[in-house]
Amino acid sequence: MNIILLHRDLRVNDNPALFHGTSSDNALVVYVYDKSYWQGNGKSDIQFKFAMDCLSEVSDRLRKKNIPLHIFEGNYENLKIWIEMNFSESTVFMNHFTDIGYYKKSTDKFKRFYADLKRLKIYENFGIQTKNFNRDAWSSDWQQIMTKPILSEIETSSPMVFKNIELNTFENFFSKLTLIKQITESQVGGETRAFELLNTFLKERANGYALKMSSPVEAEFACSRLSAHIAFGSISLRTVYQSLIEAIPNSFFKKDLYSFKKRLHWHCHFIQKLETEPELEFSSMHPMCDRLRSEGDNEIIEKWIKGETGFPFLDACMQFLKKKGWINFRMRAMIMSFASYNLWQPWQKTSPLLAQLFVDYEPGIHICQVQMQSGVTGINLPRIYSVNKQSRDQDPEASWIKSQIPQLNNFSANSIHNAELAETYKEIICDPKASAKKARETVWSMRADKNFKRIAREVYLKHGSRLRR
Repeated sequence: MNIILLHRDLRVNDNPALFHGTSSDNALVVYVYDKSYWQGNGKSDIQFKFAMDCLSEVSDRLRKKNIPLHIFEGNYENLKIWIEMNFSESTVFMNHFTDIGYYKKSTDKFKRFYADLKRLKIYENFGIQTKNFNRDAWSSDWQQIMTKPILSEIETSSPMVFKNIELNTFENFFSKLTLIKQITESQVGGETRAFELLNTFLKERANGYALKMSSPVEAEFACSRLSAHIAFGSISLRTVYQSLIEAIPNSFFKKDLYSFKKRLHWHCHFIQKLETEPELEFSSMHPMCDRLRSEGDNEIIEKWIKGETGFPFLDACMQFLKKKGWINFRMRAMIMSFASYNLWQPWQKTSPLLAQLFVDYEPGIHICQVQMQSGVTGINLPRIYSVNKQSRDQDPEASWIKSQIPQLNNFSANSIHNAELAETYKEIICDPKASAKKARETVWSMRADKNFKRIAREVYLKHGSRLRR
């Protein structure tokens, strides 16, 4: 028996574990539903709903190939016990994932057990180094993984009947998920939708992408919107990359597609950091930086995450994010910069709250970006975003802000950008200039320390990009 385990590889096409595992007629495909994982750091119902969208399509596609999809409810220790009781001669097939610490801890023990028995097959899922970490060779390794041939579609199997294995079918499991079915405004998952987005982006929507991606007004449609699909594996990164390379020569907007190509590299570059050093989930990349913000203010953090800061542009971004489960990268950076610099809150407290709002939460990217925008990596220059400046630059007429916060409809754009709304809107949570000045002085004072610079060099050797403009 081959047992194929699905996690965040929720697709049928170009899925290594599924492809190789179903080469045998005796194949059991299982999605592991661990409730504790979905209650873990940064996880949320909006992400679970997207995952179930994807899994629903996987179930439909597998059913047409006479392969039922089963659900195992429990953790990986429970799964190991169940496998040994029912299929003690089986081989486990799974793809590698860089995920939150809870997943890593539970799967590491599971994988060691089956590796020792020589009953485990693990396949690469992204372009990262899972062993023999070497930043100098990273780019060439990434290219080698991304250019491997796309795996052909899995074959139709003979009808399979499993008796007394005590696993739920996906259909029965999904029928009980009443709460997530009430989430209607966020992005829809699934392979079909992923390929539709890829095609429309490469052929049409990428036109102007390099400029439009900075604006929350235009980015919703100008960006690829593939981030959630890549995070949950409803399309493989290799498929996206090879489709892009094929499209570039005949495109009328090559510059935009080259800009997108860089971001596919950066996707794995950031995930590699968490893969290399899992402790980054809770510890700053530069250890001295954990001294910067030792205490958090729950009241301030609550106002920030609710979009009640008194700064209309930032609040509008938070309202949009909560509604859509997505916002463009520059606004994500601004939101986090404001929390860490202007509000001076520890990123360890704000990071998981923000992650819960993102449908496309990819721990390796999110956590490392949060640290970058908080000035705690030691190898990236501190960048403090001005909310007022971003407001003017990205929404000059304040029309987008008003669409998110209708109560501001009668105010001038200038008063909105400056957050000068008297007592008619929420009181501003901080003095933007004074707080930014204090934060800048504090961070640069630490960075001037000789010991800081020595450690920063070590951080660069471990995590820094070797590419230079």
